[in-house]
Parts: sequence; structure tokens; C-alpha cells
Amino acid sequence: MHTVGKYWHTLRHLRPIQFYGRLWFRVARPRVDTRPAPPRRAVRADGWVVPAAHPVTLLGPDRMRFLDEEYTLAEHGWDDPALGKLWRYNLHYFEDLVAHDARSRHAWHEALLRRWVRENPPGTGTGWEPYPTSLRIVNWVKWALAGNTLPPECVESLAVQARWLARRLEIHLLGNHLFANAKALVFAGAFFEGPEAESWLELGLGILAREVREQLLADGGHFERTPMYHAIALEDMLDLCNVARAFPDALPPRRHAAVDDWRSRIPGMCRWLAAMTHPDGDIGFFNDAAFGITPAPDALFDYAARLGFTAPGEPSAGATVLQPSGYVRAQWSDAVALLDVAPIGPDYLPGHAHADTLAFELSLFGQRLLVNSGTSRYGADAERLRQRGTAAHNTVVVDDMDSSEVWGGFRVARRARPTGLSVQGTDPIVIECGHDGYRRLPGSPVHARTWTAADGALTVHDRVTGGFRRAQARYHLHPLVAIEHPADDGDGTSVQLRLPHGQRVTLAVSRGRLAIEDATWHPQFGHSIPTRCITVTLEDGAARTTLTWKEPA
Repeated sequence: MHTVGKYWHTLRHLRPIQFYGRLWFRVARPRVDTRPAPPRRAVRADGWVVPAAHPVTLLGPDRMRFLDEEYTLAEHGWDDPALGKLWRYNLHYFEDLVAHDARSRHAWHEALLRRWVRENPPGTGTGWEPYPTSLRIVNWVKWALAGNTLPPECVESLAVQARWLARRLEIHLLGNHLFANAKALVFAGAFFEGPEAESWLELGLGILAREVREQLLADGGHFERTPMYHAIALEDMLDLCNVARAFPDALPPRRHAAVDDWRSRIPGMCRWLAAMTHPDGDIGFFNDAAFGITPAPDALFDYAARLGFTAPGEPSAGATVLQPSGYVRAQWSDAVALLDVAPIGPDYLPGHAHADTLAFELSLFGQRLLVNSGTSRYGADAERLRQRGTAAHNTVVVDDMDSSEVWGGFRVARRARPTGLSVQGTDPIVIECGHDGYRRLPGSPVHARTWTAADGALTVHDRVTGGFRRAQARYHLHPLVAIEHPADDGDGTSVQLRLPHGQRVTLAVSRGRLAIEDATWHPQFGHSIPTRCITVTLEDGAARTTLTWKEPA
């Protein structure tokens, strides 16, 4: 019955198209169309600006490194099932074409492009699945627009890929996958000309007209509520503006409003990303998020500036409330806290959600102190589930359960919903919120949390009402933060922490029981770094934890 209930609470949120779209995707198999490619469209002189560079992944003529794992084509080919599916996806993206110092690897790139066409017959294998096909189309076009000459067989293949993709849209997945499909069709439709290219362009633009409105929220955030996927969406939007600039004659006059709409949304997207960035210049970890998947925020802001957009500037002191995304940035004195008071994502698309409601991260003196789990892997194994679980985040676990029922790698059954958000934005900053994610448990417990930020201090007050056996607030330390020794007379109510640059922080518990345990942090795919977690067990349904600090003399 538990399994039946889990499926019911997962499936009841899905849209009808996700059911019949999956059936269509499994049953319908389009014919491979290898007709000659349409003619190339002329690119506007100086129309294409340099996009954001990605990390280097091609280490030799056929040696690649993705997700912290390194293999060669000679050893494994293009689709070895012994390698993880995500690694194989990355192999077919061709992101090294747009990586740092790509010109120095031109000969490798050209040889690899030709090899891919020879060794990946149309419509077969991982490389022809819609998502890697979408990213590859875009990266091949970007490579050509950077001044490189696509080999003739690759130009022909590009058209075959666009035809195939137009009949393999991921309407059953929606979200960022369908967005990527549409973006690729726009790129292909702009790169070529003629009636067939115009049909790809129209199909892509039609999808984007719907998806941009839905996926980009009024505060500029992406609706899946993960800073990593927001950065992907921002790069997508910048790329779309860039390709429209490079091929100004590709879009018919009635579609010019679409480009105006894209451009109008980018400043808000940049501000959102700046607000969800730590002082070290990289994103906070909420839901699926990791470093190295997208260019860093500053690289995206520089790309936006090359396209004529104004940099977002530094977030202001006080509380910045991102609505309707559901995040708050609190900035005061030497501290920045990022707070999750958000729904886990769209009800019909929670695949990248973690059970992290009311979690937060904290930086002091420009250094990360408290960190959420991050993401080191996809898939459906126990470690993926643990990283998505509540205990891997800086929030409260009740009766060893997750606040949202994450399962199966990319599934969520019953999910937490924030309630009662209140923000006082100045001196002190006081933010209150609760959630109902534990109401499904016996006793219907409810967790509420108050953050109070004043000069040199942050106090976190947790309350759990209703019936429960045990509740525990968890504070995961960045691996470079050292626990030096108890900061009091040894009664176990406080510890002293030392930041990498020497500053001291005292974490004291005035209500609750403090303990320390081992933990791990996952800043990149393939990485699991040992660290420590401070736990505070609630007493009589409450705990009060205060961090205090000062710059050393």
C-alpha cells in the first residue's frame, strides 16, 4: 500500500501530455531523412559575439573527461553501456567546441566531428536521443559561427539531426529538456535557409513562446528552482539572443516580438543569479546544483555584457526576496545567507528537487561556512537518494524522514509547501517561515523556522509542533572549516569553528542538544568530500542555535 500511495502522490500531479507523450515517444519511430542539407544562410558580419566558455573536457585527440571520470574512445567507443548514461550524454554534447581556448584544439575538434558522423549512424544509440542531439546541434553551430568550417559531411549530418529532432520532441519530459529541443531547432533553422529550415525555426519559436512564459518566473528565476538549471536557462536565453543577432533575416517580422521578449527577461535573470551567488562568485546549492556544469555567474554576466546588457551589480544589504521563486538572500556586515522558503518546483516537474525546504547556506568574510549537499550523481541509487534527502541539508529532520518524499532518482510523491513567510528586511533582518511537509506523519508535525541576523551574529530558532519522536536541526560545514574545540567550559553547548583565512566563529546552542558527526559534500559531479555536520536535537519541540563572529584584530 505504501508503494501504491507513493505512485499515486507522484502521478496525480503530472499533466496528461506526460502520459500520452511518453507512450507516443516509445511507440512512434520517425524515418531517418538523409536528403541533402538546405543551403547555408548568410551570417551578419560581426553579428555573432563570443559566448561564455565552458570547461575543457577534451584532453587528447580521443580522451575525454566528464563528471570527474576520464576515458578514451579507443577503449570504449561512443556508447559503451559500462559507462554511466550521463557520461555518455556528455560525450555526445560536444561542449569542448565552446570550451576555453578551443582554437588550440581545432584539429582535434575537426577530426572528432568527422569521426562522430562516421561512427554514429542516424537514429541509433545514445547520441541520437533528443537531449544530446539538441545540445550537439547548438554546439556545432556555435563552432561554425566562431569562424571554423564545418566539414561537408557534418553540415549534411546537422540537417539530418534537425529533421530527426523535430520528430522526437521530449513532450513527455517538458521543462528544460523541451526548452533545449526548441532552442536547437531555432539554431538549425537560423543556420540554414529555405522552406525546410523555416519549418524548424517556426516549430522551435512556437515552443519557446509557451515555454519562456511558463519557465521564467516574474522575479527572473527558472521555475525548477535550482541555481544550476537557472544558469543553464540564462545561457540558453543569451544564446538565443546571440543567434538572432547573427541571423537578423532569419526571423520573420511577426517573430521580432519574441526576440524583444527574450531580451526583456535577461536583466531579471541576471539579477536572480547574482542574488543566489555566494561572495566566492559561485552558486548556492539548492535542489540539483553543482559547480562545473555551466559557466560561472561572472562568465555569464560578461557574455550578457557583450550582447549589450547591463551587469546586474552587487546585491544590496538587507533582505532580497525572490518571489515567486521562493528564495531570500540576507546580506549584513560580513555575512551572506541564502534561504530556501520555496516550493520544490513545478508540481508536474519535480525531477531535480531535493527535500531541502527551509534549508540555508551561510558565507562569512567571503568564505562558505554552511553548505548544503550539492550533487555528485544522477540515477536511482541509494547515494543519489541520500543526497536529495533532508538530512543532507541545513534544515530540520523529523523522525528520520524527508520533508518531501523524494524517490527513484527523479521522483517526488508528497511534497512540502512553505507557509507563513514573513520578512523584516533591516536591522535586524528577521525571516520566518514554516512548511507542512511532515503533516503526513503520525501526529501531523509542522516545522517552523526563524532566522534573526544582526551585526556579527545569526540566530536560528526552530520549532516543531504536533506529535513526533525526534527532531534534529543539521548544520553541514564546508570541508575547509575546522572544528577547533569546545568554546565553553565543556558542557557540550557550543563549538568554535575556524574559517580557511583564520577567522573564528562560535556556534552555541541555548536550547537543544549539540553533537558532531561525519558528513560529505558534493560540489561537482563525481566528487564526494569528507566534512563534518553539527546536529542540534530539539528539546520540547524547539532549538535555538546562534553563530557569532568577529574579524580577528
